Amino acid sequence: MSWASWTTRNVYTGRGGALTEETGVMTGNLTVHTTWADGTAQVALQFTGATDWFTMTGSPTPCPSEEASRALHDAVVQAVRNGAGAVVPSWAPQEGAGP
Repeated sequence: MSWASWTTRNVYTGRGGALTEETGVMTGNLTVHTTWADGTAQVALQFTGATDWFTMTGSPTPCPSEEASRALHDAVVQAVRNGAGAVVPSWAPQEGAGP
């Protein structure tokens, strides 16, 4: 089994924040965490420094490779920075390609 994980701390949300399954909109200083395993990426958000994690809307999502999971993580971080009710970006997975 192959897996990878990516974490970016201190991501400030744009106006309108990011959507989660459990709490709805989150705004402010967030940590973004992406875990990739077996062709699937899971994205979670937490208030930076807190202990609870929340599933970002659109997660889990198909993701074909470790390289693609890094590109997806970067796209999620940018979406959170953009705000506007950010969700995990949709994309058609292709080997080695990002969102």
